[in-house]
Amino acid sequence: MLLDVSSNFLLYLQTNLTVVTEFLLLGFQSSQLLRNLLFLLFLSVFVATICGNLLIIILVSITQNLHTPMYFFIAQLSISDILLSTNIVPNLLHVLLTNGGTVSFFDCMTQFYLFVCTEGFECLLLAVMSYDRYVAICNPLRYSSIMTNRFCVTSIIISWLMGNVISFTVTITSSKLNFCGSNIIDHFFCDLVPLLELSCSDTFSVHFEIFFLGVPSVMVPTSIIVLSYTYIVISVIRIPSSTGRQKAFSTCSSHLIVVSIFYWTLFNVYIFPKREQTWVSSKILSILYTVFTPFINPIIYSLRNKDIKKAVQQTLHKQISRNKY
Repeated sequence: MLLDVSSNFLLYLQTNLTVVTEFLLLGFQSSQLLRNLLFLLFLSVFVATICGNLLIIILVSITQNLHTPMYFFIAQLSISDILLSTNIVPNLLHVLLTNGGTVSFFDCMTQFYLFVCTEGFECLLLAVMSYDRYVAICNPLRYSSIMTNRFCVTSIIISWLMGNVISFTVTITSSKLNFCGSNIIDHFFCDLVPLLELSCSDTFSVHFEIFFLGVPSVMVPTSIIVLSYTYIVISVIRIPSSTGRQKAFSTCSSHLIVVSIFYWTLFNVYIFPKREQTWVSSKILSILYTVFTPFINPIIYSLRNKDIKKAVQQTLHKQISRNKY
């Protein structure tokens, strides 16, 4: 009798639990007017993001004065920002226009993979950039011998490889979870937390991997950044002249602003989320680091950087001179 009940229950589960083959992204459930305004805003930001980051990549490539480790890393950051924006924003715009949109299981996992890869790479890249500023300020005489071309290229390759390995591992494990019943994701892209909440299988393995991989991908870079800027602040304070201190701080202020924005949103959403945090506030924070941070980064590095401004002026001057003749 007990076996019959158990078999009937299993049969009920198999016939009534629908395996999810696609997800429905709710996006921002609001009035048509508000969604149209958000569409125009995010479209404008997306176009500006692509143009601004492409401009930095081109300037670093063609301007001899910008062939330094710092600008090489800035160009890599721009590449990462372009990949992140093109992965998230076009689908976000579609979701806003249609008041929600479906995405296949494969496309969802692909988006999740690219998202984790670019975010993981940026965590490591910002740590390398902070080390670059530490060497420039604390060991200026040894800068050229430490920050060699080989070191810069190797550090970027390792950062991309680690970002891909972490992303591949988490994505494969997440894709093996069973998704049944509801397929509604109350978000505008395939993020980790809403995916785990939809799963009807044990998510312990995914949580364990996140904890295990979070140490090298988040905590180690954070420690490097904190240590680097601690030594930078100590070194700058020891500079006797106020002009010297201001000049030293100006060389790393742009990077510090980018780091603060990126890690503040990252820690608020994934590392230490507030208990009272709703899906609305989570979406807003996600908008900050997926849409606006890639837009802000080139502005910070261009408006606050004399070398970038000079490179823009020289490029425009050359272009005007060519058109005249």
